[in-house]
Amino acid sequence: MSAVNDTKFQPAVFLLTGIPGLENIHVWISIPFFLIYVTSILGNSVILFIIKTDPALHEPMYIFRSMLAVTDVGLIISTMPTTLGIFWFNSREISHDACFAQLFFIHSLTLTESSVLLCMAFDRFLAICNPLRYDSILTMPRIAKMGLVSLLRGVVLILPFPILLKQYQYCQANMLSHSYCLYQEVMTMACSDIRVNIIYGFFITVSSVGLDVLLILFSYVMILKTVLSIASHAERLKALNTCVSHVCIVLLFYMPVIGLSVIYRIVKTSSPLLQTVMGNIYLLIPPLMNPIVYSVKTKHIRARIIRMIIK
Repeated sequence: MSAVNDTKFQPAVFLLTGIPGLENIHVWISIPFFLIYVTSILGNSVILFIIKTDPALHEPMYIFRSMLAVTDVGLIISTMPTTLGIFWFNSREISHDACFAQLFFIHSLTLTESSVLLCMAFDRFLAICNPLRYDSILTMPRIAKMGLVSLLRGVVLILPFPILLKQYQYCQANMLSHSYCLYQEVMTMACSDIRVNIIYGFFITVSSVGLDVLLILFSYVMILKTVLSIASHAERLKALNTCVSHVCIVLLFYMPVIGLSVIYRIVKTSSPLLQTVMGNIYLLIPPLMNPIVYSVKTKHIRARIIRMIIK
């Protein structure tokens, strides 16, 4: 009988929160969010256009950069429509299927971006530690395979998330603390035993994002070791300067990801506002800042943007 009652009272939708405690000024908050949305799409689109139309940029480093831009655009499109819907129209309801689809795209694209950042670290490692074999190893067919593997890795590892969630019954408590769906939070809404979800989510975090972080750190240890062996101070600075952009976007991406994981898995008493702020930083700041970092730190891209503006 209890199972029947659970099904009867199971909510058909989840309710998205927006910014908890600041509901009265959602319209004003929507202004910076909308600007971030437009700027992220425009900035990454400009980077893609420049790389596509400039033959001088058809090199491995810039090909990986274009993969990152596509992933960033996908992330921002996956999150901002529901966020702006709450701010502008108070459209807080999202069906279970739509929620599961959204969290799939958010987490699969996040994992894909992590893979691309690892590929970019490998690119820098080869360029500095083994420059004589750089062109023979990072051929265009191999780069295409690396991009495909990055995408498939994100899809295959994250696909069980919505499949597992769809099997559960959900309690009457259906209020999510974000303006979009995240796996860590949605699974806590279930009235079932979620130990499998917790174990699998932890496994994915450690074996994918955690492994990527360790491999990126290892690549930079080897890069530093190689750079410090260079006699010329000017050459050392030149070699390190080629890594600055990548280091910046790695920090912009992984610090919020790790922070959000810590909040959900360790800091159980964190406020909903803190969770919301960290969630927004995690998903909105990298797509906004990545094109800015590359525009500022990459001379060729910066020159092309200036020429486009002058014309």
